Amino acid sequence: MSTSKQFMDFLLEQLSDVDGVTYRPMMGEYLIYVRGKVAADVCDDRLLVKPVPAARELLPNAPLEPPYKGAKDMLLVEDTDDRELMTELFNAIYDELPVPKPKKKKA
Repeated sequence: MSTSKQFMDFLLEQLSDVDGVTYRPMMGEYLIYVRGKVAADVCDDRLLVKPVPAARELLPNAPLEPPYKGAKDMLLVEDTDDRELMTELFNAIYDELPVPKPKKKKA
């Protein structure tokens, strides 16, 4: 099962108050970026954020789940309807997200 475009559109609307949110489709699923840093995976109509300390603090009871088989566990955001929480969460985790590795130049 892949993520529906409707669910992705809903998430983007919920995150519209967060500066610099972009997304990228990946094999029927999506990655969400905040100002160039990978913040979340959207897989099977589930929003999973990187389990950085700020996310764990804001979502203390969130289950850890892999976005897909063999992937590292991430925090499942169960209340995507709470726009205030979503905005607070994505703003809070930004500073703790890893900086993307520079892309290698093609020879």
